[in-house]
Amino acid sequence: MSCYHQGLLAPLDKNNVDTDQIIPKQFLTSTSRDGFDKALFYDWRYLDDGKPSPDFVLNRECYQGASILLTRDNFGCGSSREHAPWALKQYGFSVILAQSFADIFFNNCGNNQMLCIALPADTLAQLFKLTEQHQDIQMEVDLANQQLRSQYFDAISFDIRSDIKARLLSGLDFIGETEQLNDHINAYEQQLKLQRPWQ
Repeated sequence: MSCYHQGLLAPLDKNNVDTDQIIPKQFLTSTSRDGFDKALFYDWRYLDDGKPSPDFVLNRECYQGASILLTRDNFGCGSSREHAPWALKQYGFSVILAQSFADIFFNNCGNNQMLCIALPADTLAQLFKLTEQHQDIQMEVDLANQQLRSQYFDAISFDIRSDIKARLLSGLDFIGETEQLNDHINAYEQQLKLQRPWQ
């Protein structure tokens, strides 16, 4: 993820959105990582006949192409399936704003180059109110300086764990971070061989 992300804000006014609502279990049988975007929020997004539900906010024309999701408290709760951030990212979301996130979901998002930002409930309420008045809110997410900016509100500062921030700015996942230490790992392994010559 670069230092900046510019994108359209889309509101999903729901608390306790769990991973089965994000990507239902019947879509987890694929051995490929691709195609989960089509099943994102499936039970809300589609009618029984498979047609898009006109009542679901992300199906509205004004939110097509949105890359910043605004939601409420405890987003990503439930099972620890990594398919949930895969589905969100493949759909096009890079940033999620909520009051809180389930721990495993939060870490899975960071490992998949998605930024989860926890904001106070009153700040979220103000943003939701703005989305009722404007359906075209373009937001700039400044990760380096930890600020949200838009023409519709004063800059909002946010906190983020330093390890998550470093991983997003470097573009590395957990494995990539470990590979940065390969020289140290190899040196340690060589030292062990010298100390245990019988192995």
